[in-house]
Amino acid sequence: PAAPQVPLVLVVDDSITVRRVTQRLLQREGYRVALAADGLQALERLQEERPALVLSDIEMPRMDGFDLARNIRADQSLADLPIIMITSRIAEKHREHAKQLGVNHYLGKPYSEEELLRLVRSYTLAAEAVSLQA
Repeated sequence: PAAPQVPLVLVVDDSITVRRVTQRLLQREGYRVALAADGLQALERLQEERPALVLSDIEMPRMDGFDLARNIRADQSLADLPIIMITSRIAEKHREHAKQLGVNHYLGKPYSEEELLRLVRSYTLAAEAVSLQA
């Protein structure tokens, strides 16, 4: 049998600092991490390798997190990919819009690292279980 794959998490944020901090946090926990500066770059990364989970900001140049979520949900091969939005936009209308687009979880900034890691763990374990059944 093949060795279990270390889950890949795609982090999408236009802030290099946020990408690096999140990358270090996830790598310390044993995850592989791919980075994208905006939604367009994220879609390119998704063509290369399917992650277990996408963590995305909303406000980004070229393509924002809402458009990214819309594109992922419209792609048959990615439609069930878990998406967690991490954003400073905490108004109910943004949360509701994300939910309508099929975003799995919505975290406001600042968020607790423990909560993020718990969410990442639960989504990557679920993805692992699905790939074992395939």
